[in-house]
Amino acid sequence: MIAEMRKGATTAQVNAVVRRAKSLGLSVQLNLGTEKTVVAMLGSDTGKLSADIFAVLPGVESVTRIMKPYKLASREFKAEDSLVSINGIEFGGRRIVVMAGPCAVESEEQLMRAVKAVKDSGASIVRGGVFKPRTSPFSFQGLEKAGLELLALVRQRFSIPVVTEVVDPHDVDEVSKYVDILQVGARNMQNFALLTEIGKSRRPVLLKRGFSCTVAEWLTAADYLLSEGNDQVILCERGIRTFEDSTRFSLDVCSIPVVKKFSHLPIVVDPSHAAGHYSFVPAIAKAAVAAGADGLLIEVHPNPKQALMDGLQSLTPSDFARLMKELRLVAKSVGRYI
Repeated sequence: MIAEMRKGATTAQVNAVVRRAKSLGLSVQLNLGTEKTVVAMLGSDTGKLSADIFAVLPGVESVTRIMKPYKLASREFKAEDSLVSINGIEFGGRRIVVMAGPCAVESEEQLMRAVKAVKDSGASIVRGGVFKPRTSPFSFQGLEKAGLELLALVRQRFSIPVVTEVVDPHDVDEVSKYVDILQVGARNMQNFALLTEIGKSRRPVLLKRGFSCTVAEWLTAADYLLSEGNDQVILCERGIRTFEDSTRFSLDVCSIPVVKKFSHLPIVVDPSHAAGHYSFVPAIAKAAVAAGADGLLIEVHPNPKQALMDGLQSLTPSDFARLMKELRLVAKSVGRYI
């Protein structure tokens, strides 16, 4: 249930709504808009309460029940687009943010070569995995702490923000010391203990869609982050599992406009994991930009043939440079820029 306050409602009037909600055992989240304040009242008992309990309070303009399973990620709670800023790089505005780098950090030489290449071509943020949960326990699992130290070195040497995945709730504080954005992988989208811990950290987070999850389930997972007071949430579409096996996953391009309609959160696309093959990545990336994505997450390796994982879906530096030129044209055609 949300209470939309009248334009110009006083702090005392907002606080009165908050006090009434808390007296009924509800938790509260505030959306302090530029013109109006919206009070979200959350709890399992909201369906039993009459809207009049809040509608009669001074300064309240309207009271609405949010029927969707997700609340804080919805447009009902926040009508205007959310902007997430990392070191001056803004997700959700006119700029399309490109994040690029190797799927996994393998060595200092590999990482430095990759970072130089993607930054020279116009990438704004570096991606690099150090904790790699794999289907097989015998596959390469990442460099872990040593990889974090290499990412920190990159961040300092190249003056560029870094995103990496965190997989254990106990590692959130430690990983946050080395990187700028915490990534929640597809396998962990519904790891609610991890989401809660990242929410409490208030660190920018990239939330990937689970490969068997609906958009509603994805946005409800985002509510776990938002409910802990973390408003630095970026969604990432990376393809879902369908009957089609000609690509690694099926990229749900439709999810981009759907999210834009029903949620205020920015959304980026990972064409590499959806495609599973480097030759499909450029087309999927361009389709995502045309459909309204706020950014891209692209795998680039200095020598994909020698990659320890996901080499087949990684672009070479020259392929990435060519793609960036093409993406700028697509972005311009839809009134945006890279």
